[in-house]
Amino acid sequence: MKKILLSLFLFFLGIINISAKTITVKFSDCVDGDTAKFIYKKEEITARFLAIDTPETNHPTKGVEEYGKEASEYTCSKLKNADKIILEFDENSDELDKYGRYLVWVFIDDKLLQKELIENGLASVAYLYDDYKYTYILEEAKQIAEDKKNGIWSNKEENNFNIYTFFKKYHIYIIILLFIVIGCIFSIKFRQKLTKELKKKLKQKDLHL
Repeated sequence: MKKILLSLFLFFLGIINISAKTITVKFSDCVDGDTAKFIYKKEEITARFLAIDTPETNHPTKGVEEYGKEASEYTCSKLKNADKIILEFDENSDELDKYGRYLVWVFIDDKLLQKELIENGLASVAYLYDDYKYTYILEEAKQIAEDKKNGIWSNKEENNFNIYTFFKKYHIYIIILLFIVIGCIFSIKFRQKLTKELKKKLKQKDLHL
């Protein structure tokens, strides 16, 4: 009876692992802030971290971008010192990208690496082609980084003007200003019309005299 129960337990455990699409891997090598190499079943695989983008460090045209080195060092340090690394596939994402890299969520000692990179201002939320499992966590982390002006967000407000954000923030004042401008336009037209009518009447009066 115990053997049967144990078999059933292992069977259902296997189902859970399959449905979760997670694999436990060992660190192999660093690539950059959002890509790394791992050992899985004695083979080396390359993984691209899902839903984020870190500044470049060895791009053929972009070269080394600001905070690229910091992002790469952060990721490399985390992976090298990890006791447990789990890669999780997202059911709404392709398993591989066009370069043959696995698209995964990366958990280091039960903490989501993508979230930590974004919170520290070393990555942005990117490449969202569907409703991914942990997107809401990344968006919350992004808001924290923006509020604290961490890393890549330290000078975003100065360098990037977002008309949607501007309107959302100042829409009341913009609407009031529009009403004032429209009122002034109509007021000017009314005064011009009134002046024109007065001049016409005065001219007619002079003719009668």
